[in-house]
Amino acid sequence: MKSRIVLWAAAGLVVVCCWDLYIRATFPEPISGAHPIAWLLAQISCPIAFLSMHFHFGASFYLVLLANAVTYALVGLAIEVMRTRLIRVK
Repeated sequence: MKSRIVLWAAAGLVVVCCWDLYIRATFPEPISGAHPIAWLLAQISCPIAFLSMHFHFGASFYLVLLANAVTYALVGLAIEVMRTRLIRVK
């Protein structure tokens, strides 16, 4: 189970790296106003992007990496606990 949670955290890191590449590729335009679909996907996949909509703070790339990895690890932990309980019930 620990290795699966590490995989969830790694997925969070990969998501942030992909968004970083996307933002660097479309640099002059802000992601929020010009691309509403991309902004919605960013809010769903990176919870710190959702928080930045309500609280304006400057977050470094490493803080976003850490926040997303922790969030994905917690979501993965919840899913893995539910999955193991469902397997035990059957």
